[in-house]
Amino acid sequence: MITFLALLCLLALFMVFRMPIAFAMGLVGFIGLALQLGWRPAFAVLERIFFDSSSSFILVAIPLFILMAELLTSGDVTRRAIHACQCWIGHVKGGLAMATVASSVLLAALVGSSTASTAAMAASAFPEMRNHNYADRLAAAVVSVGGTLAVVVPPSIVLVVYGVLTETSIGQLFIAGIVPGLLTASGLALVIKIIATRTDQAPKGDPFQLGKAVKASRHVIPMGLLMVGVIGAIYGGVASPSEAAALGVMGSLIIVLVQRSITFVGLSTSVSAAIRATVMIVAIVTCSAIFANYLAFTRITHALLEFASTTDLPRAAILAFMVLILLVMGMFMDQLAILSLAMPLAFPTAMALGYDPVWFGIVVTKTVEIGLLTPPLGLNAYVASAQTGVALGTIFRGIVPFLLMELVVLVVLLCFPEITLWLPSLMLG
Repeated sequence: MITFLALLCLLALFMVFRMPIAFAMGLVGFIGLALQLGWRPAFAVLERIFFDSSSSFILVAIPLFILMAELLTSGDVTRRAIHACQCWIGHVKGGLAMATVASSVLLAALVGSSTASTAAMAASAFPEMRNHNYADRLAAAVVSVGGTLAVVVPPSIVLVVYGVLTETSIGQLFIAGIVPGLLTASGLALVIKIIATRTDQAPKGDPFQLGKAVKASRHVIPMGLLMVGVIGAIYGGVASPSEAAALGVMGSLIIVLVQRSITFVGLSTSVSAAIRATVMIVAIVTCSAIFANYLAFTRITHALLEFASTTDLPRAAILAFMVLILLVMGMFMDQLAILSLAMPLAFPTAMALGYDPVWFGIVVTKTVEIGLLTPPLGLNAYVASAQTGVALGTIFRGIVPFLLMELVVLVVLLCFPEITLWLPSLMLG
């Protein structure tokens, strides 16, 4: 136990000095294995872990979904989606902010990354709201919270990583994220409506013009059909997540080529960005496996499982404690770091308590989504501040009512698992 605590301190020290979380976990895990087993057996375990983790077929879905998102972004499809939503509902009081939320749902289904979604919305939706005299506090907050939808709405990269780390069906996770994602978006729109009604932070936009709205939607329809096709293929059991991701890449490439909205430079940039993101995620998955193996050899995981199965505490209390820990971690760490650190212990404990792995995955992603909005880290707020020039303090004050709504949605998902599990239970394959 003393060695374990010393290694945890070493891990914390590495993180303080800003060593990438993947390398920090991998190094600490390897040192722990070497102290536990000896250097030669530790190298043998390391070799097996690297092969088993990096050769998993489901990892193919990660670069494909990222490439699909990069192609559509480089092809200007995301900006057109935002403009179309603004044309349809931007004319009502608070409409531009609600259009930003609707656009964020579409972007979530495109990019799968909360920070990328926030950056895109800050570059396109925020200037439009500022031009229509929206308060910077509200406009920047909406951009920040809208970006978090990419954590839950499929094809979320966070859900893919959770599925790989816990060996949970990624197809079921994707389908399970639909209703919670739409529920969160509805809650955000409700908060905006209340703010627009009670304050002057969200005036009306331009008058509605049917012809302009229809024209703006023409370029978005193919993207919508692509998203329905990808998710529908998974839902109907026609294709696995990896196969659906391949179809998504092919479809997105066809769309941007037919619309002549991508250049060779844009195509090269998309491929490079997908490779960089994939290498980072695979490194996190592999190094997390090293750390998890160390925990297994020390029997820390076994001790936690035994405690969870024999303690007199209600299982709801243990779950609430785990959720609270994840929320606190979200204040200081990004979502992939939280998954890689917490899942080797939290997931086996949740399974020992009898919770559904798909439902638990949505709960976990919802907690890390909230962490993207909470200070002192609040990664989405930092991205929005950097893109818009609005002070961080102003953004965090604007986020408060949306953060309360996010917590309400989390409690609802905890109390009513059927909300999450209804759609996966209807899957054909």
